[in-house]
Amino acid sequence: MNGAAVTTAGLVRDYGHGAGLHGVDLEVPRGGVYGLVGPNGAGKTTLLSIVAGLRRSDAGEVRLSVDAGRVAVCPDTPEFEPWLTAAEVVRQSLGLTARRGRRHRGSTVRDTDGSAPDPVAGVLAEVGLTEAADRRTGGFSRGMKQRLGLAVALVLEPELLVLDEPTSALDPSGRAEVLSLVAGLGRTRTVIFSSHVLADVQRVADTVGVLHRGRLLFQGPVRDLIDRFLQPAWEVRLRDGDEQRLAELLRHQEWVTSVAVTSDGSVRVEAASTAVGERQLPKAIAAADAALISLRPVDADLEAAFLALTGGQRGQRGQRGQRGQRGQRGQYEQREQHERRGQLDADQAGAA
Repeated sequence: MNGAAVTTAGLVRDYGHGAGLHGVDLEVPRGGVYGLVGPNGAGKTTLLSIVAGLRRSDAGEVRLSVDAGRVAVCPDTPEFEPWLTAAEVVRQSLGLTARRGRRHRGSTVRDTDGSAPDPVAGVLAEVGLTEAADRRTGGFSRGMKQRLGLAVALVLEPELLVLDEPTSALDPSGRAEVLSLVAGLGRTRTVIFSSHVLADVQRVADTVGVLHRGRLLFQGPVRDLIDRFLQPAWEVRLRDGDEQRLAELLRHQEWVTSVAVTSDGSVRVEAASTAVGERQLPKAIAAADAALISLRPVDADLEAAFLALTGGQRGQRGQRGQRGQRGQRGQYEQREQHERRGQLDADQAGAA
C-alpha cells in the first residue's frame, strides 16, 4: 500500500474566537493507523467530520484516494434506536449497503443459501458483544455503544475507517481490547484514530499528527516526533556517596546537556545524542570510580514529546499553575462547543 489515502490542502473551518481549523495540510498514508492527537477542543472532531464529508470547510480541499462509499465513520458518542437489539442495529446497516449492491463481510448480496458465515455475528464477536447481540441497545452503557458503533462501521468493510475517540468511555480492559483491534485493522486498511489519550495513540499508531488550537503542528512517524522534541536521557543508580562525584564530573563534559541528582538518589543525565551518550556515559562512570547499580535509558513517550512541542509542562503545581490549567480547560471546552455547534450549522446548510 503506497501513496496517501487522504490529503487536505489549506483546510479552514472558522467558528470564531479562535475555534476551528486554520490551514490544515493533512497527509494520511495508505494502510496503517494514523493517530490524530490533541486536547479536547483542538479541532479533531471538526477535521475528521470534514474528511468524512459530514461537514463543510470554509476553504481548502480534501482529496481521497478511496471511493467515498468505502469510508466508514465511528463517532465518539454513537446513538441507536433504543428498542433495537445490537444484532438488529448491525444488520440494518448491512442492509443499507446491500441495497446498493455492495459486497459485505463473508458474503455478497446474491448469497441466498445460508452457507456463508454471518457477517453480523462476526463483527459483534470482534468487538466483544456476542453475549449482548440480542439485548436492546436502550440498556447499553456508553462503552457498549462505542463497541457497537465500531461493529456498525466494520460490517461495511471500509477501506478508510475513521474513529473519533473510540476508547473514551471504556474501562482499562475494554480499552486494551479495542486498541488491539484497531492495531489489527491497520494491517488491512487505513485507519484514522483520534484521541486525547496520548498513550493510546503511541500504542497503535504508525503515523501521528499533532493538532493544537486548530493547527497541525507535526505529522510523521511517532519515533520522529519523540526524537525531534526530546533529548535522550539515562538514569544512573550508584552506591551511596558516588552520585555527587559522578554529577560533578559530568557537568564538565561537552556532550552532556543536563545532569541532576534526583530526590531518590539517582543521577539523571541528558546527552546531545543517543549515540554519544551510549558511548561516553559508561566511560564517565568508570572515570568517576563509581560503584554502578544500574544504568537505563529513560523512556521517551508521546506525552512528553507533545508537551515539548506545544510548550506545555508536566505536573504543574501551586495555585498559579492550577489557575492556568482551569483557564486552558475553559478555552478547550469553549472550542469544543463551537465544534458541536458547527455540526448543527452544517446540517442546516445541507437541508437548505
